[in-house]
Amino acid sequence: MKKRNVFSAAFVVLSCFLLLAALALVLIVNANAAPSRAPVDTAGVRVENGGSVVIEIQDGESSRAAGRRLFEAGIIKSVLFWNIISQFEREYIKAGVYQIDLPVNQMALHRILQKGRQKLLRLTVPEGATLRKTAAILEDTGICTAASFLMAVEDRALLDEYRVPGETMEGYLYPDTYLFEANYPAELVVRKMADTFFSRLNELGIDAYSLEPGKLYEKVTLASIIEREYRVEEEAAVIAGVFKNRLENGMRLESCATVEYIITEIEGKPHPWRLYNRDIQIQNPYNTYIRSGLPPGPIAAPGAVALKAAFAPENNDFLFFRVADPESGRHYFSRNFDEHIAAGELFVKGNR
Repeated sequence: MKKRNVFSAAFVVLSCFLLLAALALVLIVNANAAPSRAPVDTAGVRVENGGSVVIEIQDGESSRAAGRRLFEAGIIKSVLFWNIISQFEREYIKAGVYQIDLPVNQMALHRILQKGRQKLLRLTVPEGATLRKTAAILEDTGICTAASFLMAVEDRALLDEYRVPGETMEGYLYPDTYLFEANYPAELVVRKMADTFFSRLNELGIDAYSLEPGKLYEKVTLASIIEREYRVEEEAAVIAGVFKNRLENGMRLESCATVEYIITEIEGKPHPWRLYNRDIQIQNPYNTYIRSGLPPGPIAAPGAVALKAAFAPENNDFLFFRVADPESGRHYFSRNFDEHIAAGELFVKGNR
């Protein structure tokens, strides 16, 4: 009898254990499953077309902090379960940009972030960057080689497709932050940046395709010079007004930025911190100290501020400007040459 009671008690205990184990398994499976709600964009998470999301894990970000963001975005179902996984894993999640195909369960997602299996690389092209500088950034980032990029920006078929009358895409690749896969085709990089350029023009209210290619090229060229000349945003339109006045009066632009372009991009020399007479006498079509009108083409990638200024310059009567404060980059604007000479020494801004 006692033996039967022992077996009965053991059976009850085992049954309870199995029931609890089954319940725990159900809870784990349920918590681990992907959410039923659709994901949404949130801080560091962007929903892509085609059922995937781009997730950025910041340097030093904890697994718990990332879990909260992923829950808010609808990528994971339970913050508690995410934290439990993180507690038992030996490796931390790794910073980077990940493209994740949905749906994905929490354990699988945590392993991806833990192993650092990034699918996308972040490319940041600063305003005022030239094609050669952009090429170097691309190669350093591991997206494509500098040589393949520089070859792509000279592709005549691509230039004609985007109605660029120049010999390269200089000025038509928008300076921005992009996400690309490693070893991405250079042509597709160029297309993405060019498409973004025209998209940004549209956002500024500029219908690029209503302009003749040559007219747009002139505006982009002017914008690229403004980009390299201004540092204080509110001065961009003022500088554009100065250049507009000089062009209308048949005066040379005398832009330090064009001389700097010759020295650094064409001659391959270090960036000058000030210009001397020998510099402004360099015999080159891009030298606006000795050549009237605009240079043959853009000298850099203009951002939104410079583009807006080129298309909507301030109406003023200034004809000259020079750096008044090298540290802040503010300029002194003058209406005649005597005021200009009195303004002080000629500076050229540092490499931005």
